[in-house]
Amino acid sequence: MLKKRIIPCLDIKDGRTVKGINFLDLIDAGDPVALAKKYVSDGADELVFLDISATDEKRKTLNELVLKIAKEINIPFTVGGGISTIDDAANVIESGADKISVNTAAIARPKLVEEIANRFGSQCAVVAVDTKYEDGQWKVFSHGGKKATGLSTAVWCKELQALGAGEILLTSMNNDGTKAGFAISLVQEIMSEVNIPVIASGGAGSEQHFIDVFKQTNVSAALAASVFHFGNIQIQHLKNNLSKNNIPVR
Repeated sequence: MLKKRIIPCLDIKDGRTVKGINFLDLIDAGDPVALAKKYVSDGADELVFLDISATDEKRKTLNELVLKIAKEINIPFTVGGGISTIDDAANVIESGADKISVNTAAIARPKLVEEIANRFGSQCAVVAVDTKYEDGQWKVFSHGGKKATGLSTAVWCKELQALGAGEILLTSMNNDGTKAGFAISLVQEIMSEVNIPVIASGGAGSEQHFIDVFKQTNVSAALAASVFHFGNIQIQHLKNNLSKNNIPVR
């Protein structure tokens, strides 16, 4: 069985790490470079950096900050936010990213996923899917969760797999920041539709929530932010607990 990954996420706005609830009411969570270094020493398997205001502000990713972080870490590094062309992706890779995460740009032009996969390999093509449960079904949102697309989440994820995406970063907007647990039913639904790795995101509040999502779904990784940023959960302690529950970790 493949070992499960624990991934902290740095949501970046104005050069600082921020965190909110249901994608709203953002508060400062610290210096991203310092946090990145801490997560390497804490035993994180990968790191995700999302420049959450780049698309709304119609600008490119903060490549200078990506470069600073990349110099300080030695674990796989996924970067997203404001990447809308293959040249944007190349610039971020050159700044030190190992994987590219796209979201709104992929919804606007799905062929971008195919272009990234063809140029850098499928393993580099990560698509972030922000989804909300409305009227009895999961629907995709763009622009940092601000804009409804009407797309079915399951249908979109199947399309992403067909386009060559190597991984899906699946975030439940309903659960995000609530610390009430991952959206298990959402993860189960998507895992039944695709056979590429899925990262569960949104809702982690305790070590038990990680145990639950790994026990009840075949998800490859679990991502969290505030519980790691503010020290509610220590990554090494979490991994030890997962091992005790017969969940293979790195």
